Order: sequence, then structure tokens, then C-alpha cells
Amino acid sequence: MTPTDAAPNYTLDQAIANLQQTEDASARYYAAWWIGRFRAAQPETIAALLIALEDDTDRSPDGGYPLRRNAAKALGKLGDRQAVPALIQALDCEDYYVRESAAQALEQLQDAAAIPALLAKLDGGIETAQIVEGKPHLAQPYEAILEALGGLQAKAAIPQIEPFLDHFSPKVQYAAARALYQLTQLPHYGDRLIAALKGPELQLRRSAMMDLGATGYLPGATAIAQTFTENSLKLIALRDLWAAGPVTPQASPLNAASVEILALMDSLL
Repeated sequence: MTPTDAAPNYTLDQAIANLQQTEDASARYYAAWWIGRFRAAQPETIAALLIALEDDTDRSPDGGYPLRRNAAKALGKLGDRQAVPALIQALDCEDYYVRESAAQALEQLQDAAAIPALLAKLDGGIETAQIVEGKPHLAQPYEAILEALGGLQAKAAIPQIEPFLDHFSPKVQYAAARALYQLTQLPHYGDRLIAALKGPELQLRRSAMMDLGATGYLPGATAIAQTFTENSLKLIALRDLWAAGPVTPQASPLNAASVEILALMDSLL
């Protein structure tokens, strides 16, 4: 069963039951996805996901832990901070993608207790942030880690983040610029992301655009709307820009910046 096979009569009780059994790996995987997708934050679901985060039975051919990955993602979406210690522990999992999902979940949960463990993943600096031999990824999920440190307002991390502006991977550079703008509010970090929107590669433009949206750097609104990429992604980035910036729906929804962003979004529909 896959997420696209979601039956209308699939229930929370069924999701919990499937997640707790061990015979059918695909059913457990789907149950973890379903719980996160529908934000089913019940004591039973949290407990079941925490157990799934330590699962040893669901292994991929490359040795990864698919169920753990989905459990980490779901725990981030459910917003219950009791998952923080387990997610911090998951940062040491041998599976790169579990570590990535754990870092993203910790950013979502917004608990500063995660900062030391995330910061430790930057030890060794840019010199050790290289591709792992035989793997399609870096030694650590640096994008997710840098973004989490920015989202958690880990100002003590600034000196360790700055070198990653010169990393060989543009996406890591964008994540560093995103985090540094969030931590300093210095416009030149936002301007780096705006400049990246003019790059020749679509995937990199998409990545820079989403990072710019997450910063809340309002001068980037027009650049996002004019980026050569899908309008659907531009709308998401503009929505995130509005939500992350000093202009929020709870503040002054009709001020000039809000009006500009909403007009740009309207032009993309």
C-alpha cells in the first residue's frame, strides 16, 4: 500500500494497529505516513511512532531503515516535544536519511534542547563535509542540519555555519545563507539567495527559492514571482515568505508588504 492508495475508510485505530504489528512492513510504513499526513496526534500514535523510530525489522536493500524515516517525519508533524530526545538519538542512526528526517523534525518541534546535538554534526567543518564513497550523499545531511539550526535560532552556531557558504554543493550554500539570515537578519544573506534564482539549473533555482521563502526576507518577493520555475512552487515560497517574515496574518494583514505579496500570488493563479 502506498500513500496514493489511501482508502477513505482507513481509520486511526487501523493505523495504530498496523504500526504496532511487525508482519507487514509496507502496512507499517503506510501507517506512519498516514498518521503524520493527517496530524493524528494521540498518545497512542506518539507511543507507536517512538517504537517505530527504533525499528530494526524494516530494512531496505542498501541497509536503510524506511520505517524509521517515516516515523521521524511523522513525529515532526505531530508537534509533541516528548519526541525530542528520541529524535536527537536518531541523529546518530547509521541511515543518512533517518538523520535527515530527524533534523527536519527537530526544527519543526522548535525545542532548543536539540541545538547541541545538531551543532555537533558540524564538527570538522567544511573540510569533512564531503561525499561518502559509494553513496549519493554527503557525510551528514548538512542542508537539514543548517536549516534546523537557523529555524531554532541557534545564534551560537553562526561561526560554524559561515564556512558552509563556500561548500562545493550549491544547495548546502543556500541552506547556510538561509540559516545565517534567520540568525542575523543581515540582508546580504538574503541577497545571495535572490542571486541564485537567476542560475541556469532548474533544480537549484527551486532549492534557492524555497530557502528564500523560509527566510522571510521580504525584498525577495518579486524575485520569487519572476523565477523561471513552476508557479505552484512560487506560490508555496511566497506563502512561506509571508508567514516567516515580520508580516503575519495576526499582525497587520493589509500593510504594504502583505498587499504586495498577495498581489504577486494572485498574479500567479
